[in-house]
Amino acid sequence: MAKSTAENTFLRLKTVLDVLTEGVWSGDALNAGQVLAEATARVPFNEHEAELLSGGIPRGHKTLTSATAKLVKAGWLVKGRSGWTITDEGMRATVAFPDAVSFASALDAGTPIPADVQVPTAPEGFVRKTTAVPETAVAATDAKKTTRKTPAKKAAAAVGKAAKVLEDAVEPVVKAVRKGKAPAKTEEAAAPALAESFEGPDVETHPQPEAVAVAGDFNTILGAPENWAPQYDEAQMEFDFLDQIWKKSAELPAGFYTFKIALNRSWDENYGAFGAFDGPNHELHHAGGTVTIRYNHSTRDITIN
Repeated sequence: MAKSTAENTFLRLKTVLDVLTEGVWSGDALNAGQVLAEATARVPFNEHEAELLSGGIPRGHKTLTSATAKLVKAGWLVKGRSGWTITDEGMRATVAFPDAVSFASALDAGTPIPADVQVPTAPEGFVRKTTAVPETAVAATDAKKTTRKTPAKKAAAAVGKAAKVLEDAVEPVVKAVRKGKAPAKTEEAAAPALAESFEGPDVETHPQPEAVAVAGDFNTILGAPENWAPQYDEAQMEFDFLDQIWKKSAELPAGFYTFKIALNRSWDENYGAFGAFDGPNHELHHAGGTVTIRYNHSTRDITIN
């Protein structure tokens, strides 16, 4: 059964860390284009992902590049002008979450890496192998062949070009993730790339508020100066680009709590029980430990687990 765009994207995110880890072992400095090309070569695009968007960028490649912000947010990847660097935590994540399912769950939930997991070392006799075709080889092949390319081959040939374009477009998002703020508006040319980053039937996008807060009687436990104050950073939820869901996970003592969802750091637009505008408070009977609150802005659904 064919995998969805979301499943493939998580597989490629895991592969991004694998490729960077191999680069550390071999001593090779890999740029973003090389890493993304190798990830998409190891986890090829399906027909939908191979479709070329405006500018000749494969849909799946645009999705992957935007999704790498999740690796930055997790502290597993650092993006700089000189290239991408995997952190020790990122290398440990490849060991702690070796399969796609555990990796996706950990990245989505912010699961900490067990303390006993060590930074992996290169196997004896390790030699880094690449699956992606070098850009020079692709260019030479294109010059010799005049046969029509399949969508997948067109997508593979466009990966190198797409890397630079998408890195420029996604950079504001990465910076915003590091600062915990909404990304600032940049050049108009970057906006379409970000807006389309998860388009398609597998990952549908919806207009989102600039910020979403869980404002309730437990905000001070989270470190905020006061309760019921949606303007503070400690109350803000994080947006999951793949799921299109706002999420907030926190450690709370056992007890009874109440809260509302407030948008854009104010009470002007807020949702209570059953997603009702300015409705009654949500109630949380908590046994103690980690709790995750999710808010779907397209449906106003609020779930707790």
